Amino acid sequence: MSRINGFIGRRNFLKFAGLTTLSMSGITACNSIMTNSRTITIPTTNPNPNPVSAEEAIRRLETGNRRFYNQNRQYPNQSKRRLQSLSRTQYPYAAILGCADSRVPPELIFDQGLGDLFVVRVAGNVASNMTIGSLEYTAAALGTQLIVVLGHKKCGAVAAAVNNQPNPGRMGFIADNIKPGLNQNQLQNNGLEISENAIINNIQYQTERLFKNSNILGQLVSNGRLRIIGAFYDTETGRVQFLN
Repeated sequence: MSRINGFIGRRNFLKFAGLTTLSMSGITACNSIMTNSRTITIPTTNPNPNPVSAEEAIRRLETGNRRFYNQNRQYPNQSKRRLQSLSRTQYPYAAILGCADSRVPPELIFDQGLGDLFVVRVAGNVASNMTIGSLEYTAAALGTQLIVVLGHKKCGAVAAAVNNQPNPGRMGFIADNIKPGLNQNQLQNNGLEISENAIINNIQYQTERLFKNSNILGQLVSNGRLRIIGAFYDTETGRVQFLN
C-alpha cells in the first residue's frame, strides 16, 4: 500500500476501506455467535458439511502423534492446493487448547497440516475468557466436535503456580488461574521440580473450566455434539497421552 508523507493515497485508502468493511462484517458475524452466551443461537445442525466425530478426531491425533515420535512424519495437507482450498472457509476437525511453550507446537507433534486443527495457545493452557471465546467459536460456528486441553511435562507456568512465589508484571495472572486446580501438597515454596501430577491436575482443572464457564460449550457437550478431553505431552519422548 503506497503512502505519501506517511499517509495512504486516496485510491489505496478506498481499497483499504473496502477491506475494512469486509473485515468488520466478518467480525459482526462472529459477534452474533460469541457476544453473549445467554442469547447465542447454536445451529441446530453441525455447520460442517462433513463433520468429523470426536472419536475419529482422537484417532487421527493419535495416529499423527505416533508418526511424530516414531520419526515417520507425513506432513499432510501442506500443498498449495490445500492452501487454496481453505481460502474461503475452514472446518478444523479438532481444537487444541495448548501451552504457549515453544517445545509444544500442536501441528507438529500431531503431524497435521493446514486447516486440520484450531489451535489456541497460552502459557499453562489456561481456560481464560479469551481462550474460551475462541473455542466457543470453533465449536459452534465451525462444527468442531473435539477440544483437547494439552498440557506438557516441565511446564513453567505450572511450576510458577507450584512454587507459589510473587511473579513480576502480569505473569501472576497465569499462576493465579492454575493454583485452584492444585492441592495443598503441591503448593510449595521451595522451588522443587514440578511433578507430573500437578501438571495433570491443571489439565483436568482447565478442562472442567471449559465446561463449567461456558454455556455454549456445556450445551454442545450435553447435546452430544462436543467432547472435551485432556492430554499430556512428554517433551522428552514426543508422546501424547490422552487422559479421558
